[in-house]
Amino acid sequence: MEHPPYRLAEEFDRFLGDPDDPDEVFSYARCAELDDKEEFPADICHSFQEWGLPDQYVPVEYGGRLRDYEHVLQLVRTVARRDLTSAIGHGKTYLGGVCVWVAGSAEQGARLATDIMAGVPVSLGLTERAHGSDLLANDVHTDDKADKAADADGKADHWVVSGEKWLINNATRGSVLSLLTRTHPDGGPRGFSVLLVDKRELDEDTYRHLPKIPTLGIRGADISGIAFDGARVPRSALVGAEGAGLEIVLKALQLTRTMCAALSLGAGDHGLRLGLDFAEERELYGRRLIDLPQARHLLAGAAADVLLHEAVALVASRAVQTQTAELSVTSAVIKYLLPTGTDQVLADLTGLLGARAFLKDVHADGRFQKVARDHRIVGLFDGNTLVNLNSLVNQFRPLVRGFKRGTGDTAGGAAACDLATPLPPLDPSKLSLVARHGSGVMAGLAASVEEITRRAGLNPALEPVAEAARRLLAVTHAVHTEMEEYQGVLAEVPAAAFEVARRYTLCWAGAACVGLWTHSVDSLRDDAATGALWRDGLWLRTALDRLLVRLGEPAADNRETYDELLGALRAARSSGRLFSLLPQRGPERQPAMPAAAVGETERTSC
Repeated sequence: MEHPPYRLAEEFDRFLGDPDDPDEVFSYARCAELDDKEEFPADICHSFQEWGLPDQYVPVEYGGRLRDYEHVLQLVRTVARRDLTSAIGHGKTYLGGVCVWVAGSAEQGARLATDIMAGVPVSLGLTERAHGSDLLANDVHTDDKADKAADADGKADHWVVSGEKWLINNATRGSVLSLLTRTHPDGGPRGFSVLLVDKRELDEDTYRHLPKIPTLGIRGADISGIAFDGARVPRSALVGAEGAGLEIVLKALQLTRTMCAALSLGAGDHGLRLGLDFAEERELYGRRLIDLPQARHLLAGAAADVLLHEAVALVASRAVQTQTAELSVTSAVIKYLLPTGTDQVLADLTGLLGARAFLKDVHADGRFQKVARDHRIVGLFDGNTLVNLNSLVNQFRPLVRGFKRGTGDTAGGAAACDLATPLPPLDPSKLSLVARHGSGVMAGLAASVEEITRRAGLNPALEPVAEAARRLLAVTHAVHTEMEEYQGVLAEVPAAAFEVARRYTLCWAGAACVGLWTHSVDSLRDDAATGALWRDGLWLRTALDRLLVRLGEPAADNRETYDELLGALRAARSSGRLFSLLPQRGPERQPAMPAAAVGETERTSC
């Protein structure tokens, strides 16, 4: 049986070495130094190449090692846990190649795969200075008339590309880019195409790089641009059909938006660890911060959110392959929920660290202020918060209809929630711009609630979890009723519709959490490391509590539950495990912890 995806991530983590050791290539100290210099982490990315990380960006059918997206999630999370600049700078190669994996020819796929596995950076050229997320307004265009050479069909043998792409990750460093360009002068939904442009084959006089943009976070990343002036690109560079560019890009973004979850997970892991270590070490009023009720409350809430985000991301990453036709919903939910949720986790932890959250040379070499700065950009690229909520509003009609009828891919949803179920190969042809039959994750909520209720009858410790799940189901029905008012809204979307879409993401997350627990608890409840999080629904109870409060429901009295979760967080840190729903170990030297932190049973209220 193949090892679970997190085992490969552990292997990768060990290869990268202890990040607390300043002599390691990928150390926290080295990342801070590069950030100060605003320098790209080239030596760190080279170490990824040595291990073979680029191979994981290439599907197996093209000679790579990408079999399932849960592996990609865990590997990129491992990098992001140490440094978001490195994760974003290197991971852009995966993002740049997705259009080809979705719609490219076998020849294009093979050629691109060879480049990626050889370490050639690839970029994705979408946005423009004047148009931002409005891809239909893009001005980069082709002009066949400028090229006199023609083939037997009377078409020019080259595209002639002009215009400027701006705020592009790896625009300067990348040798290859997937370029969205206007191929019909009138534009429109069928007026754009994707070209796989190899800068190594262009006349150097026909393109130029735009300067690197200074940024608040990910300061070392190559956020720049590229301008074309009559660049001749071979006709064979066309990815998919002419005029299908917008559809290809939107489908590709479903994959990339889902995988952006790894960046938020890594940032949450890092921030939570820094907050915990600070609370263990800091003394205030003659007591350690970890013993003060408000500090414990903040830490326990952040820990609950980190596990909530992990649960949702696990389901979403598996749904890429089990519910491919519904990825338009899954990706929008994830790309909204995890960046905003992780920003909130970091904001909450800022309240714990106080001034030290903003200082560079006081606590942990200023790593907290760096991760907080770096993560803010995650919510912006590959579709910002409003873009993703708007995508959900546009799908309200089939989502409401599907929920009422109980349709959607419920079998695929169950498979996504069962971590022991092998994943089928990804079939990109199943990607759709709209989830026509609704959400299978949502449709499966009622059955999962029934299952938890059944288990609670056998195990009274589960009754609070079952009650929270029933409350979630009731709220989910109410949210779908609210969605009915905005069905068919496409042009000017009212602000209230965005709020309903936000509430929908919380309900979807709750359904994913309940489904994950009911389908996976039996395979994880007896694990020595993480079984306590699963057996009596500890992580699920706090996750549902966090979601229900954000949905406007009254908070339950869960003080003892949060205190137990905080104990699990401290025990994981002291034993060298990652704080996770899965039994993962980290490579760092462990801090000296007080004895009470190991298997903590203190009853100090959160």
